[in-house]
Amino acid sequence: MTPQPTSVPANNTNCSQTATQEWIITVVPIYILIITVLGIVFNVFVLMVFWFHKKPCTVAEIYLSNLAAADLVLVSCLPFWAVNVSNDFKWPFGPFLCKFVSLGISMNTYCSIYFLVLVSIDRYVALVHTMSFGRMRRSKDAKVGCLMVWGLGLLLSVPTLIYRTKTKCNTCTAKHPNTSVYLLSEGLLTIFIFIIPISIISYCTVKIIQALNNRLKERSNRSRREHKATSLVLAVVLAFLICWLPFHLFRMVGMLEKATLLSVNSTALDTCFQIFTYVAFFNSVLNPILYVIIGDNFRKKVKELSTKWSSGVTFSMVSVHSNMSTTGVPS
Repeated sequence: MTPQPTSVPANNTNCSQTATQEWIITVVPIYILIITVLGIVFNVFVLMVFWFHKKPCTVAEIYLSNLAAADLVLVSCLPFWAVNVSNDFKWPFGPFLCKFVSLGISMNTYCSIYFLVLVSIDRYVALVHTMSFGRMRRSKDAKVGCLMVWGLGLLLSVPTLIYRTKTKCNTCTAKHPNTSVYLLSEGLLTIFIFIIPISIISYCTVKIIQALNNRLKERSNRSRREHKATSLVLAVVLAFLICWLPFHLFRMVGMLEKATLLSVNSTALDTCFQIFTYVAFFNSVLNPILYVIIGDNFRKKVKELSTKWSSGVTFSMVSVHSNMSTTGVPS
């Protein structure tokens, strides 16, 4: 089950469904549109800072800029889902956009967590294995790693591309051939988009915190820079876990319920899944805010860019004023 309701076996051809709660139809679309606007503005801002600054991005910044790009694509797909929700989950855009929008949301969700894996590994190497693996932290290698993550995200989204479709009931849903295929697909996704990345991130985070505690007595500039960069990474990782962990847990509960290993109230489960899906989407807005609040180096880049652009505008105005004066045009 990707972060979009709903997913059913194909043998369920009954179009009858439980009435959608009123607050979902009225409140959720507005919430999604707010997230879309804020997410686009904030993540475009982050990408502009990273792209237009005169200094090349560090390895961590390469990963964070790709994370911002993934968040940008994700929130750009959300208006379609807002319309879908407001239409009582009757998909009005046709089968192609059903697949394409679902693919965009799924792929960039999966890419986001693996960019966090890469940035966690980078911090782990920088603080724990500085001497032995420090040469691995090169911009060229980071860019290759990002390309691999984009490819992995697309590969993991193949089930979405295959099974997500507009049904005869006019819903955009993942329609698996049977329950066994559904459980196999969701089980593999759970391993690759939850268990494996969370395990890596958790291990790196524990080692990073231990390394930071051991370096508290250091007063070198390098130590302070590494500490600041690591604080931002840890904040981004923590925000991701807070936003996405409930979604993945309820996703697993849904799998157990489909496998008849757990008995839960379907209406309550669907409501919780709706809530935590849209809480998870807020992470795409939260990341740029953390860059500004915690990222000292990011704020420094913003200030330098602002100064540069302000100087450029002032110089242009002075040049125009000078040209007008020399040509005899009243100023």
